[in-house]
Amino acid sequence: MTKAVEAVYEAGVLRPLEVLDLPEHQRVRLVLETAPNVAEDEDWLDADCLREYVPEADAHISLESVRRALAKIPGSLTTDFVEERDDR
Repeated sequence: MTKAVEAVYEAGVLRPLEVLDLPEHQRVRLVLETAPNVAEDEDWLDADCLREYVPEADAHISLESVRRALAKIPGSLTTDFVEERDDR
């Protein structure tokens, strides 16, 4: 699996900015590329919200199971967005 993930280096540890779907003790290979600094008012990550909800994350729920559940929803989300936009 190859996936690009942004992280922050804090206190000697790289901390990913998103939850990773990896088992405990999984070895990974890192290729580091520094990202441009983002001004505090442009930061898209709501760190307070993340800290609040990360403990509720369930590592047993896979991305594939979420995709299967979402695939059961009838219709098209894109179509819904277009229709809502046209209604304005």
